[in-house]
Formats: sequence, structure tokens, C-alpha cells
Amino acid sequence: MSLVTEDRIALIERALSQGIACLLFSVLIHGTCLAQAPTNPGRTAPDQSEDLILGRYVYTRNCQICHGARGDGKGEWSPGLSPQPRSFRAAHFKYRSTPFGKLPLDEDLRRTIRGGRSNTAMGMFTRLSERELDAVIAYLKTFSRKWRDPALVAPAVTLPAQPSWFDASKERALRVRVGAELFTTTCAPCHGLKADGKGPQAEGLVDVHGRPIKPADLLTPHLRNGNAAEDLMRVLLTGLNGTPMISFAESFSDDELWAVVAYLLECRDSNSSLPKRNAAEVTP
Repeated sequence: MSLVTEDRIALIERALSQGIACLLFSVLIHGTCLAQAPTNPGRTAPDQSEDLILGRYVYTRNCQICHGARGDGKGEWSPGLSPQPRSFRAAHFKYRSTPFGKLPLDEDLRRTIRGGRSNTAMGMFTRLSERELDAVIAYLKTFSRKWRDPALVAPAVTLPAQPSWFDASKERALRVRVGAELFTTTCAPCHGLKADGKGPQAEGLVDVHGRPIKPADLLTPHLRNGNAAEDLMRVLLTGLNGTPMISFAESFSDDELWAVVAYLLECRDSNSSLPKRNAAEVTP
């Protein structure tokens, strides 16, 4: 079988320009790239160098055009994108299951890569193998020294169980009023009284890089971190690193936070243009 194909020529040129000797060797000897190579059945432990080479290959083919060769979020397509691609060098990850200020878990990164993010240029990379996914996650961690800091590592936040009133219509209505009061005093300045992201302070908000950032329209059926009740609760507890959205884990009780969640779901239900909630959305 001939090794001279356009894909292989391009890969060889990239390997030569980037000094990836092992990748070039794989192409010349095996006629394929590491991303397509079969797993060694006799390997009892991951070969870190091999996996990082694979991760770099996957990153170059799929991520670099937006996130940049240096992982700084300044890829070829980045100038025209809103929101801007994540900078892996800064390592401020918004969508996590970990406490505010902490790094995400591998599972958090996996969820973002597999599922994408609504209303952004971050698509769904469903065709990556498990090995490719693990490798690219390992590779993107090489962009920042923060991954070496044990103080930034923490387990996932445990979501509090939904209170008994959450599915009791009469009592729930009373708690929604509490949630409305809390939302009005705490959240409305940014998200607006209608929860549409048009609060009086919305125009002046910036992210950690000094770039303008818009509060989420909480009425949309496609919130970037999910629309289910537990997704809303997770954001209230963890906040969004690198943005003005802080954690409210220490500010309100679990019951008060669930009241805010109930209010937001009520707002969404009252918007006739949006789909109604279903049982799957209110059950953690």
C-alpha cells in the first residue's frame, strides 16, 4: 500500500516543522498516525510521551484553529468568534463541577469536548475515541502550570438534594416568591428583572481578561451549562471562573438556592415561546 497520500504528506510536513520525531517515525514505518494506531494489548500502563504526542495531534487537527497553537485562545478563527475561545494558558474554566476558583475535573473537560457548548463555536466532538479524548485532555493541561498546583485541585461539589416542596405545587409557589426576592436583590442587576440578561450593570461587565462579557439570558432553552434544575444549582454553587459570576455557596442556604432555581424555572415556564419543563429537568 502506498504511503504517499495528501493527508500523510501534510502530516509529515507538520511533523518536520514541529519536531515531532516520534509522529514522523509512526507515519513512515506504520503508514498511519498515532491517532489511528491500534492500542498495544500488552501495554499495562499508559505511555505518557506517546499519549502526549497523540494529544498534540488531536489538538492540532481539531482545536488549534480556535484555541491557538500555544493554547492562548488566539487561533486563526478566534477574531470573529463570540464568546472568545478559552485560553488554556490562563486556565480559567467556567464550566466545572468543582468549587469556585478550582480547576475542572477530567470529566468536566470530557463533558465539554463531547457535548460542546450551546450558542458558541465549541462544537460536539463525538467521533473522538476514548484514548484520543484522554490524550487531548492530558495535552491541553501542558499549557498551564496551574495543573501542577495541588491547591487548585478539588473534588466535585456535592449538589444538595431537592427539598420536599420542590414538587408540591402549593408550597412550591410560596418558595418561588422567596426565590424571586433573592433574585431581584442579588441577580437582577446583571441578569435583569426578567432574567433575560439585560440588567442595568450588564453593559459594563468584563471577564478576567478585561473583555466585555454578557450575562446569560436565563430564559433561553439552551444555556451553555445545561437547563435542568441541577445544572442551575451547580452554577449557583460553583460560579463561573474568570467571570463576574461568583459562587453563592456561602451566601445562601441550600433551601434559598433551590428557591432561586424554582423561580428561574417558573420564569422559563411563563415564557410562552419556550418549551415547558419535564420530569427529567427537575430530577437530579
